[in-house]
Amino acid sequence: MSSSPHSPAAPTDGAALHEEALQALGALTGREEARFHPGQFEAIQALVAERRRVLVVQRTGWGKSAVYFLAALLQRRRGAGPALIISPLIALMRDQVAAARRAGVRAEAISSANPTEWRDIEEGLAADAIDVLLVSPERLVNPRFREEQLPRLVDRCGLLVIDEAHCISDWGHDFRPDYRRLRDLVAQLGTEVPVLATTATANSRVVADVAEQLGTGGADGEVLTLRGSLTRESLRLGSLSLADDRQRLDYLVRHLDSFEGSGIIYALTVSAAEDLASLLDRPGRRVRAYTGRTDPEERAELEQALKDNQVKALAATSALGMGFDKPDLGFVIHLGAPSSPVAYYQQVGRAGRATDRADVLLLPGREDRAVWEYFATSSMPSQESASQVLTALAEAGAPLSTPALETRVDVRRSALELLLKVLAVDGAVQNVKGGWIATGAPWHYDAARYETVARARREEQQAMLAYEALSGGPEQCRMVFLARQLDDETAVPCGHCDVCAGPWYPAPDAPAAAGDRPGEEGADERVAALLERVGVPVEPRASWPSGLDRLLGADAPKGRIPEGERAVEGRVIARMSDLGWAVPLRELLRSDEDGRPVDAVVPERIGSRIVEVLKDWDWEQRPAAVVAVPSATRPQLVSSLAAGIASVGRLEDLGALDLAPGAAPLRGGGNSAFRVADLWERFSVGEQLRSRLEQLDGAPILLVDDVIDTRWTMAVAARLLRRAGSGPVLPLALAQQA
Repeated sequence: MSSSPHSPAAPTDGAALHEEALQALGALTGREEARFHPGQFEAIQALVAERRRVLVVQRTGWGKSAVYFLAALLQRRRGAGPALIISPLIALMRDQVAAARRAGVRAEAISSANPTEWRDIEEGLAADAIDVLLVSPERLVNPRFREEQLPRLVDRCGLLVIDEAHCISDWGHDFRPDYRRLRDLVAQLGTEVPVLATTATANSRVVADVAEQLGTGGADGEVLTLRGSLTRESLRLGSLSLADDRQRLDYLVRHLDSFEGSGIIYALTVSAAEDLASLLDRPGRRVRAYTGRTDPEERAELEQALKDNQVKALAATSALGMGFDKPDLGFVIHLGAPSSPVAYYQQVGRAGRATDRADVLLLPGREDRAVWEYFATSSMPSQESASQVLTALAEAGAPLSTPALETRVDVRRSALELLLKVLAVDGAVQNVKGGWIATGAPWHYDAARYETVARARREEQQAMLAYEALSGGPEQCRMVFLARQLDDETAVPCGHCDVCAGPWYPAPDAPAAAGDRPGEEGADERVAALLERVGVPVEPRASWPSGLDRLLGADAPKGRIPEGERAVEGRVIARMSDLGWAVPLRELLRSDEDGRPVDAVVPERIGSRIVEVLKDWDWEQRPAAVVAVPSATRPQLVSSLAAGIASVGRLEDLGALDLAPGAAPLRGGGNSAFRVADLWERFSVGEQLRSRLEQLDGAPILLVDDVIDTRWTMAVAARLLRRAGSGPVLPLALAQQA
């Protein structure tokens, strides 16, 4: 196929275009009798015949990908250049490339998963042998791609597609800053290049924001919005509130086989997903974990295993989300609720695309709100952090890599990467060869907007709680509720959710499904073993963070922490994200309404778990003494923990390290270099403690604190104790934050 840059297609007869598009649809679907859903051809016609800018908001499974693949193919036949599809996930790209090729569309993708193929793809683009190129929005930030490939793509682009377009909007449940860069890309294309944005999860506010991001439309100056009903007749929705983790896990063990086919069980945290997979997996009914920690190659294998029904379920975090396509997915279960009904709708929309019925069950948990709050507070940039970054880049005089910048600003790595993207999209910083630079462009922190977004997210959390509490008949239908959260007022009661028709799922005390061996024997024991499990290992820090000399001077430590100054592997009862003991630990370590940590003596129930941890600890030599980390926030809790351990274990209670006069509570967040700098002179070893350490003649000691977060407190304190003459230092705390 030949092409010329932005070559306008000749006027296309509507009937002829419809017939041509129908033939292409038959090739895409493999069914000659295939026909368009209402709105599909209208979108294709607007793109191909009128070169408009189109926003399509349609439910999952409606066929949005068919619109852009067919439009791309028809554009190519009319001499246009290749289509550029912005796609947010590697898994989604794989499915999209396969679908395009089935329709005879020559498609390729550039992502972090296939760097060895990039050169061949570039040569294919140069030879005009590629019809569709898929890239992630993050690729637009890559200096080489932006400088070498993007200008040529812009010059020849025949169609721009922005898939999962709700990611453009920071009002949306899945905002990705790099998507906002697409507004500039749209502007570069000019009005003669058709643009299509698609999403299945956008309310009116997000729709308006996305349309505004698309900018000026085509011939008539408007963005054409094609919005259909978002209800899904195949989904049978339900919500079952159980008292605690034990009841929820027992329910899944006993009744998972009651759910037909294969499906997804979503959990809110990585550790919960991994624990769930371990609990439910058995020969003949496989359940595997799929999280952000899963290797890319294994992710692809797991996705294919689910598509081929080789597993009963994937226990997954939101890492398995947008774009995963298994038309016959039989069920979606949530162990814990997402923070937004829109996010929930997006995840459950994976099920029942090509089946008459798919089951969707929510099992909300007591920990949900704490998890929501954690993610909400970690995703918003602060004015202080932004100012630190801009000042550091302006003063550097040369590009700074993210690790180098991290030594200059007190922002944790994940938050820093997000903030840089926000600033880059706003034009205040730029990613160039060698790192980041400040552009000098003025930048204003839009506090009012961020507060409005934060308020909207709090409202979404309340709406999710309202969804869980629905009852009272069809007037409170679950599908209607979700549709109206998306501002779809066309929804009518579904007639088969648990509110419309009564519970369709097994009652908690119902017998297990026939043949469900985990339900028949050993279920109680396995659930109890998981929930009562205590003693999570905590790896010690092995190296000092780079850049400490900027904060502590020329004598700052660097490189590997010497073996003789390093803590050994420690223990906590549980991670705060775990199932089971995380719930009482979160309650014990809570803050009051004013945000002040609640301080109390360690309760007997928690103390007995610490004793279990100590009994099961496979140390080389039994510790001889206990030292406490002095706490400015929970002194009573830490001192009672240390004293209790010393008493029960018949260990010498050496008291606590000295706390620097006037030491304030440590700040939350921040990065490793700044945390170490904050800790460096915070503690000291008093003369009495030093003398008693020397008398122990190198015996191991337990170093006790309430919570282990970054692990730097234990690293710095262990160094002090070792240099004062102690033996091996074994960190011990109630919980670990991550």
